[in-house]
Amino acid sequence: MSSAAQTAFHPKTSIAPMLSVRKGAKAVEFYKAAFGAAEAFRTDAPDGSVVARLSVEGAEFWVADESTEHKNFSPDTLGGATTRMILVLDDPDAAFARAVSAGAIVVHEMSNEYG
Repeated sequence: MSSAAQTAFHPKTSIAPMLSVRKGAKAVEFYKAAFGAAEAFRTDAPDGSVVARLSVEGAEFWVADESTEHKNFSPDTLGGATTRMILVLDDPDAAFARAVSAGAIVVHEMSNEYG
């Protein structure tokens, strides 16, 4: 099968993290304020829980309220995070300042290092 034919059968491949959090609606608002995230998709359940696909300059990630019955635990439940997100931008200093002004807690000062 030619690569053009293969492409016709497969949607664009991507991988994006899904963050399990408590207070998902508040988390979505934080990412919008801190990083200028745009909502690409959002569903709100009657109980107030949220599942949302967000995008920062085309880089997508998901945020959802934890669902312990499905083994999706938030860092609050686990006592720490199991994932780190790395955001690469043209002006990281401005993004860092914006995140802090939006309420982000600095756990490590920003520096110029790999990894």
